Amino acid sequence: WRKDLEAAEAADDGKDFKLTANLRELRREFDRSAKLSTDLVARDSMASSLAKHAWADARERSDYPTFAPHLQTLLDIAREKADLWGYSDEAYDALLEGYERGTSTAAVASLFDRMRPSVREIAAKAVENSASHSPSLPAGPYPVAAQQEFNAKVAESIGFDFDAGRIDTTTHPFCTTLGPRDVRLTTRYMESDFTSSLFGVLHEAGHGLYEQGLPEEDFGLPSGNAVSLGIHESQSRLWENHVGRSRIFWEKWYPVAQETFPQLRGFPLEQFLRYLWRAEFSQIRVEADEATYDLHILLRFGLERRMISGTLAVADVPDAWNESFRELFGFAPEDDRHGCLQDIHWSMGGLGYFATYTLGNINSAQLFAAANWDSGVADAIAKADYLPLLGWLRKSVHSHGGTLDPSDLIRSATGRAPSTDDYLAHLQSRYL
Repeated sequence: WRKDLEAAEAADDGKDFKLTANLRELRREFDRSAKLSTDLVARDSMASSLAKHAWADARERSDYPTFAPHLQTLLDIAREKADLWGYSDEAYDALLEGYERGTSTAAVASLFDRMRPSVREIAAKAVENSASHSPSLPAGPYPVAAQQEFNAKVAESIGFDFDAGRIDTTTHPFCTTLGPRDVRLTTRYMESDFTSSLFGVLHEAGHGLYEQGLPEEDFGLPSGNAVSLGIHESQSRLWENHVGRSRIFWEKWYPVAQETFPQLRGFPLEQFLRYLWRAEFSQIRVEADEATYDLHILLRFGLERRMISGTLAVADVPDAWNESFRELFGFAPEDDRHGCLQDIHWSMGGLGYFATYTLGNINSAQLFAAANWDSGVADAIAKADYLPLLGWLRKSVHSHGGTLDPSDLIRSATGRAPSTDDYLAHLQSRYL
């Protein structure tokens, strides 16, 4: 394989952009893999397998000390891998590269530091406003069959191709691609709240639309793959939050929802939107709303950097978590189960992953703002017609596959380097 890659690189004259990009990314992937010995890969796999079981048990009992030795092992392995991969400034760079190539810890920290004061202020005010203006959704049941029919209509209306995908049921929503025309979305259903499954579908459909929009003829090559988790998450957050939680969207779809779920007929649209835009501080990241979610990521990003650098000992993680949580949210988690043990990521060795969630939020707002500079797209969005928006994303994001680094893709699509400006403006407009 190495010889074939070297031969292809030697024959490349640089005139075919896609070919050159594919060779560059295949080289990057090959070199990253080849730097790890089979022994290290085996130890990593064994450690994460054991850690996941230990984490599940520790989380159930809120017993961090039983998980701590596994986390220490995974941290040691992560540092070992980072040293082999190499990095410019800090070991965390090498881990982040695995999820968001071409970026650096310093670049991400700069974005996060700039947004931190504003996000804290917006979250606090949103929570305060919701405390006095947050109605409850009319009581269920919202039958699962009716939810499935409504969700399918919405997904189809934004362009999800059911001839090349489907929606199934699961405990935790996800999207997976089994082939160039086989994209599976999943969601979960609560008969007490139809919006849970709907926003699960919109979020995963965002991932699915990206997968369906990648060049089919390049499936399996970098040019046929998504470029990064931060770009992938931008697609899900764009459709879930910028489209699905917008007033324009519900001016079209709320009458359909009222026909589907009769208990909504006496619940005015304004009340329903207040329900959707409610904000509340949560101990649990996956239960957090749009206004407060990024605080959870800022906390994890800061702790992970300290853990990898060695300035935060594994034994001190719970106290550091609680201290950071108190600083961001104003209170501490009730126990480690609701604190440092809540996520599966560390037990999987996924150090460096969390930052991509907020990068996705930032990218989604910048892309949505840029799409609205196109008068044809903006006019269609004003009528809740989202196919021109999908067309813009197909051209500006999806069609590039993995040929551009994430920051270059954002710059190509929007004309600007990644910035928090549009995201903060979006949050301020919706919640303040």
